[in-house]
This record gives sequence, C-alpha cells and structure tokens, in this order.
Amino acid sequence: MIGPRLTLPNGSARPRVAFFGSPAFALPVLDAIRAEFEVVLVVAQPDKPVGRGLKLTPPPVAAHAAALGLPLAQPRKLRGNATFEAQLRECGADVAVTCAYGKILPGSLLAVPRFGFLNTHTSLLPAYRGAAPIQWALIRGETVTGTTIMQTDEGMDTGPLLLQEALPIAPDWTALELADALATQAARLIVSALHDLPTLIPTAQDDSQATHAPLLVKEDGFVRWQESAQAVVNRHRGVAAWPQTTAFVGGSRLKLAGLSVVAESGGEVDQTEAGQILRADGDALIVACGVGAVRIQTVQPEARKPQAAAQWWQAQAAPGQPSHFDLWEPTQP
Repeated sequence: MIGPRLTLPNGSARPRVAFFGSPAFALPVLDAIRAEFEVVLVVAQPDKPVGRGLKLTPPPVAAHAAALGLPLAQPRKLRGNATFEAQLRECGADVAVTCAYGKILPGSLLAVPRFGFLNTHTSLLPAYRGAAPIQWALIRGETVTGTTIMQTDEGMDTGPLLLQEALPIAPDWTALELADALATQAARLIVSALHDLPTLIPTAQDDSQATHAPLLVKEDGFVRWQESAQAVVNRHRGVAAWPQTTAFVGGSRLKLAGLSVVAESGGEVDQTEAGQILRADGDALIVACGVGAVRIQTVQPEARKPQAAAQWWQAQAAPGQPSHFDLWEPTQP
C-alpha cells in the first residue's frame, strides 16, 4: 500500500528510482523517468544469443543503460538471489518501476524499496492480465485499450490500481503501431505517478472482471479461414510483430502480409468455401472467409522473398483452376 508522504534526506520530494525493463518498448519509459528523476539502478534480463551466429547480445534496455553510464544489473534469477537483493537495497531506490521486464518478482524483492514496485501495464486492468495484452486486445477486436499504473504484488498483474488512461485503437493499427502509442502513454503516466507517489490512492481490482492475455505461440499466427473476415484481419494485426500471419497451401507454409477486409457485393463470397481464392485484384488476392472475404497484398513462401500475392497465385495454378488455402483448426480453444 502507498505509505506516508515521501521525504528524502536531502529534503527533495522526488523519489530515487530503480528501473526494471528489457525490450525496446521500455526505452521511452526509462528515458521519461530519467528526464525528471534520479535513476539509481537499471535492471534488465541477461544477454542472449541472437541471429544465425548466435552472438551474445544485450537486451535494448541494458544496451541503452550502458551507453548512458547508468548502473546496470542483469541477474539470471531473482528468487533466492541474496546478492541482487542486497544490490537493490544498497542503491537507495525509494521506488522501483517495471516495464516489460519479463520476470516474476518474488515477495522478498517487492518489499525492498520503501514505496514498493510500480508496473506499467498496457491494458485497462483487470482486462488482459498477462504477457501479451497488446496482441490479444487486437486479436479480440477491441477498439479501446489503455495503460494502467499499478502497485505490483506477487500475482500476475493482480495488484491495486493507481492510475489508468484509455487509448482508442485506430482501425489500421497493428501491434507495432499500438505498442508505440502505448509506450508513449505509459511514459507520460509513470512520470505523473512518480510525481504524485505519496498521494496516490490504490484501488483493488475486481477479479471477477479479469481476462487474460497469455504469451503468444506460433499457432496464434495461423489463419483461421473459417472465422469472419474481420476476425482474420484482427488476428493479423495482433500477430504483426511475432509470430506474423501464416497460412498453408497443400501443407506448405506461407507468410501473408497486408491483409484487409473486402466489402463484397452480391453472392460471390456466400457461394464459396472458406479459404477459397476468389480472384486476383491487381497485385492482391481476394480470399473467402467464413463470413466475408479478405484482400492479401503479399505472400512469402518458405525460404523465398516476399512477392505480390497475385503473382504467386498465377505461378501455382492455371487461370480459372480452383485454388484453396488449407483450413486449420486450433488444437486448443
């Protein structure tokens, strides 16, 4: 819980901050905090092998902190790590902020800063608790999301709420554009929360209204042609960063890009099966879904470069020959 008004030894009302984050998404949040507060420690995940050469590479937050000369820690584990707990205690942080850090924080660590841990979560909690709220909000067709500043507890995004702000989702945004907008919003809100830290009033979440946003897996990017055209496009928007949109033809995988809903007239779509390629439309293809149809701009077969979807189709079948994408059923609901 938020405690009494913050007073530091030097008389300042501005807390010293330890920042926990790893991916590029967290960089605007770190920079916004650093512009107005003293960042006494940056904590990121350990370096990982990246690329074909498996070169050991720091996460973006670690690389940024090192370039700025900020104190940096990259513990491999947190639970039972007395050395890191002592480091956090000794850095003198009054409060810690997490932003896409990627590790569960044990209770012993949460108790170290006087004002605990604040988390920037990219949904309007209790909606979309979990690792992928941006992606699942798009997949499920939400038109509004937002940012929550919450007090971290030992649960999965279950702590009390401190600040929330809604963000309308533009119809053409993918997870990439939505992440950029939410990072900007989160940066502004966390600075506001830190300025008002001693006076913020925590509000318990209504667990009965909770929904969940689990980490994406590769199958989440597989097209479900049996669904409506809007649902197919919503999924495409949500998986744009990873795992991207994947379809199958004769068992072979294809990456699809540039999907949009087609406003069809007449009975062209109603008379066909989901997954059927209806026709070329310039460089694009029109494909039937369970309800409606989608336009596909580009196709990338395995081990090949992306190409115009109509060009790929013309190389697959003689003009007028029926062509279908394979139907795929999820193994789990």
